Amino acid sequence: MTGYQMYIDGVRMPVAPGKVSVRAGSQNQRLTLISGEEINILKSPGLREVSFTLLLPQTSYPFATQDARPASYYLDKLEQLKESKKPFQWILNREWPDGERLFYTNLTVGLEDYEVIDDAGEGFDVAVAVNLRQYRHYGAKTVTVQRASSTFVIQSQRETGSAPSGGSHTVVAGDCLWNIAQRYMGDGNKYPALYAENQALIDQGNRGTGNPRYTIYPGQVLVIPQV
Repeated sequence: MTGYQMYIDGVRMPVAPGKVSVRAGSQNQRLTLISGEEINILKSPGLREVSFTLLLPQTSYPFATQDARPASYYLDKLEQLKESKKPFQWILNREWPDGERLFYTNLTVGLEDYEVIDDAGEGFDVAVAVNLRQYRHYGAKTVTVQRASSTFVIQSQRETGSAPSGGSHTVVAGDCLWNIAQRYMGDGNKYPALYAENQALIDQGNRGTGNPRYTIYPGQVLVIPQV
């Protein structure tokens, strides 16, 4: 049995989808020469596209997460992400029960669209088909023209961010090590350092549960390492 978890903008989904499709896009250009020979010009990889269908249970199931919330909570989250027009993190984590990782995917994405599927055959449960597309951070350049001296001034504006480090954080529902590391350490990929700092507490909480090693629970107080 494996531990299989999905996070959308730091919120753990109640049931991991049975199938996830990640398509690596391409910008390659195919041309036909005068001779009639066909060639392929290789270019930088295109954006990745992710699609899956989520089950949002309205009743309690043994295979759902312990902190599962009503379907309306997750539907509101998706609508919030759609309206915010901001990128977020999509994380897919699969581990063996002993904590050994099989694979870990962490992409910055935007929500392209989602479709709510209300099937009477599924009882009160709700299914949602979700399509995500990779987001790449980019910088914008502003050009200021001074006509009198014909001087061009180019200023680069890039996304910046800072986060406090040190101190502690009390875990609430929906938290994961990645989003806590992002908030306090400025980089979600530093979650292994956060885990190492709190390994005894986290391992004790997971002992005997069969959950992946990085699972955390509301009420736990995590120490934030200095960065």
